[in-house]
Amino acid sequence: MLARFFDSDFFYSFRRNPVAMVSAAVVFMIIVSAVFSPWLAPHNPFDLASLNLLDSFKPPFFQADGELSYPLGTDDQGRDVLSAIMYGTRISLTVGVLAIAFAMVVGIGLGLLAGYAGGAVDALLMRIVDVQLSFPAILIALLVDGIARAALPREFHDRIQLWVLVVAIGIAQWPQFARTVRGSTMVERGREYVMAARVIGIPSVRIMLSHILPNVLGPVLVIATLNLGLAVLSEATLSFLGVGLPPTQPSLGTLIRIGNDFLFSGEWWVTIFPGLTLAVMVLSINLLGDWLRDALNPRLR
Repeated sequence: MLARFFDSDFFYSFRRNPVAMVSAAVVFMIIVSAVFSPWLAPHNPFDLASLNLLDSFKPPFFQADGELSYPLGTDDQGRDVLSAIMYGTRISLTVGVLAIAFAMVVGIGLGLLAGYAGGAVDALLMRIVDVQLSFPAILIALLVDGIARAALPREFHDRIQLWVLVVAIGIAQWPQFARTVRGSTMVERGREYVMAARVIGIPSVRIMLSHILPNVLGPVLVIATLNLGLAVLSEATLSFLGVGLPPTQPSLGTLIRIGNDFLFSGEWWVTIFPGLTLAVMVLSINLLGDWLRDALNPRLR
């Protein structure tokens, strides 16, 4: 199986694209450092017993008063910025991946239904998509987050805020999946293999899931990769605005918001390093998505 993959045109295209290889390496390192942050991070920034306010606002190690034990300095609570970035990246990636998975399930399901059924069902679903696409995605996410906060008791807010963010960002992202899948499904439903499946009496749900879905996954994977960066940015934006995750679970957006209060007082590292991490991660994901779009396009082979 691996030998077949390494001999494929897909892997050959990857080896011939230095930008894709560098982007994949950066994304891989970020994912590894995030997933294994409890073991790789120099400190546990969420362990209150280990925090010391006397260590607050220590500069990075390359400055005069910096220490190697805090390579990127500390914040106002004495937390190691590097460790906080590693833990925060894990939270940001978790929200982004779960939100894209939710958007894919909703978007693919409704796109298949609209493209295969056609008629009034297609018109109704696509008008809903058109209405939602007329609003900025971040506004939709803010609306869903606000409704959840108003509907749920205050004591549950911090406990389920991660899932509220996942649903809010997922609802904002699903129309792109639905439109792409709907267009591909409308093409595939006229193919001979779909007509043959109808003739022999295969149920419509099975035709959509077993026959049409595998043939429309290529564009979906490209959109998922590109939208992952947007989902991470949306989470960071919501957290920066103060409606994201609580300070006890700081993501990259929360770290940037906290550090922004001290940016002009000289403690620039508290916000600059989380911001650079977010920018590099999103840029690498987008570059990888651009390569994936070209690699899966048969016209460019």
